[in-house]
Amino acid sequence: MSSLPLEIDCRSVKVKLDAKADFLLLDCREKTEYDTVHIPGAMLLPMSEMQARVAELEPQKQKEIVVHCHHGGRSLRVTNWLRQQGFANVKSMAGGIDEWATQIDTSLPRY
Repeated sequence: MSSLPLEIDCRSVKVKLDAKADFLLLDCREKTEYDTVHIPGAMLLPMSEMQARVAELEPQKQKEIVVHCHHGGRSLRVTNWLRQQGFANVKSMAGGIDEWATQIDTSLPRY
């Protein structure tokens, strides 16, 4: 099992985005949620489709992946599942896009 922390906070993710760090921001919410509000540059791959579409993430397997959802519950489950599939460098964004909308970009709608 990885010794990496399971979670990363919103501010650290924002720093990575601003620095144009080489990582994948993965949104595991459903498309309707993504259409309501999303973080620019995030790849949408709903948790409900993850098992069927995990091959799409293979090119990112050695890279850092940060998964986010609405509040952090689904992304934590996806993070654990991806680690079990051999993706070693995966973290969940604590607080999800809801926390992002209160701490990072207050112009984003909340739901």
